Amino acid sequence: MTETTSVGTEFPFGPVSPDDAVEHMKRLLADRPMTKVTMPHGGDLWVVHRNRAAKEVLADPRFVREPFRTGERVVPFPVPFPDFLRTTLQFEDPPQHTKLRKLVQKAISPRRVREMRSSAVAFANELIDRMLARDGVHNLVAEYAVPLPIEMLSSLLGVPSSDREKFERWSSSSMSVAGASDSSAADMAELAAYMTDLIAKRREEPRDDLLSSLAHAREKDETLTDAEILPIAFILIVGGFDNTANFITTAVRSLLRSDEQRALFLTDPDGLAPTAAEEVLRHGGFETGNPVGAGGGLVPFVAKEDVLVDGQLIAAGEAVAIDPVSTNHDPATFEEPGRFDITRKDNPHLMLSHGLHHCLGAPLARMELQVGMSEIFKRIPGLRLAGEAEARSDVLTQPMTGLPVTW
Repeated sequence: MTETTSVGTEFPFGPVSPDDAVEHMKRLLADRPMTKVTMPHGGDLWVVHRNRAAKEVLADPRFVREPFRTGERVVPFPVPFPDFLRTTLQFEDPPQHTKLRKLVQKAISPRRVREMRSSAVAFANELIDRMLARDGVHNLVAEYAVPLPIEMLSSLLGVPSSDREKFERWSSSSMSVAGASDSSAADMAELAAYMTDLIAKRREEPRDDLLSSLAHAREKDETLTDAEILPIAFILIVGGFDNTANFITTAVRSLLRSDEQRALFLTDPDGLAPTAAEEVLRHGGFETGNPVGAGGGLVPFVAKEDVLVDGQLIAAGEAVAIDPVSTNHDPATFEEPGRFDITRKDNPHLMLSHGLHHCLGAPLARMELQVGMSEIFKRIPGLRLAGEAEARSDVLTQPMTGLPVTW
């Protein structure tokens, strides 16, 4: 990638130590609100660094994704962007996006998520019971962080959790960078057939789940077609557990590496879980011991017309993306942004986006993260790391596949 630079404010930067990354971002954010970057794939785009400017972009309907969805433009990104993701709800614009989003939000409402919390706690403890039944080293990712969100997603959608291995394979295939998976097309066709069959069954025999709600939803005088339901189901399946599993793993890992914050968390896991979860989303990645770098951003938009954001003109047709690393460490928004503080009250991070494209599954992801953190530390307060974490680099979300722990 190429970039506009000023001395000491280069972007992209790193990987460097987390402390050095925080200081670099402090200089960068004082210097400019955004940087014009040439991505290895898809050409130029503005990467927005300041938190307030990022919120302006994410809430402005003049920034759209239609040119990417239709294939008119290549998505500017550090790696070849998976074609399959362009068919999901994430790439719809208003009014179609608004229509579909409104229907999904009814099914993933805060009330529905509160009702799911007790079953999440019960299943988390089932998983912990299985871990405690055997001494030695355990893989937290495979035995806890992945099964928990898959169980909740299965319950929400109304699909069998016994199909867990299929979900993991479909998610990896859909998120795989171009050329990384020979079976991607076949896996996506299998996913489409699987969901189409389930939608047909829910039309005939409705149940208390999201697919049944969508299959029988009415927008004005029209029901949703399979073609409208599928993009919703796709994004929930491929993004509904993978990211949450990473969040849970990062939460446990970051607390195990911070004696002070772990000791504080153990004093009241249930009471501190809400603020701790938000701090993990904002800053947890800086506490895992890995070097930190910045160079890309979230899924980009295209400006429909000239838009002035924080003094910088984004011209019609230019692409723009949000850099969550810097927006979540903006000193103008966060007091002591480099400090890991699980009691932080004012925490408007953008890890789950904002505005029109705020993560549809955010209430569910937050609940699962809170439950995942509190239950494991309540049951196993002596939990400790037993090795290095492992992650996949051939998948867009770089999911963690291993975190050895013991007690």
